Amino acid sequence: STAQHSTAQHSTAQHSTAQHSTDAIIHHYNNIFHSYTSEVDVHFPIKRIYYIYGVPKNVQRGAHAHKDLKQILFCPHGSVKILLDDGKEKSEVLLDSPSESLLLTPCIWRDMVWMQEMSVLCVAVSDYYNESDYIRNYEQFTQYINKQ
Repeated sequence: STAQHSTAQHSTAQHSTAQHSTDAIIHHYNNIFHSYTSEVDVHFPIKRIYYIYGVPKNVQRGAHAHKDLKQILFCPHGSVKILLDDGKEKSEVLLDSPSESLLLTPCIWRDMVWMQEMSVLCVAVSDYYNESDYIRNYEQFTQYINKQ
């Protein structure tokens, strides 16, 4: 499968005396900061970011593939299981930590299952919305990948 599961780049904000008020807020809570840099951490230019929330537990969404679009998925809150199918192998990845992400290359069928109430799934993508890039029928997906 060409999906890649990884841990995000992060740095820990240490408690210190800050000169700027925004620095003081960041340092005060001693949080962990995660970043994805377009064309560095994510090996494509990020042209769009969207997020899905308010999905009840055990509801499945997705059921599609993309012809050209690349995506990185991450779950900053909650737990979402990603079911993957490249036409040869099926696998699943549980996104349940804000420090983990999943890179999806083109031609991967995906379904997402919300494992926890109030989960948020964020997606950074390589291009603007284009309905013609979607394959929404599994039989058409298998025909498409067999032609590749």
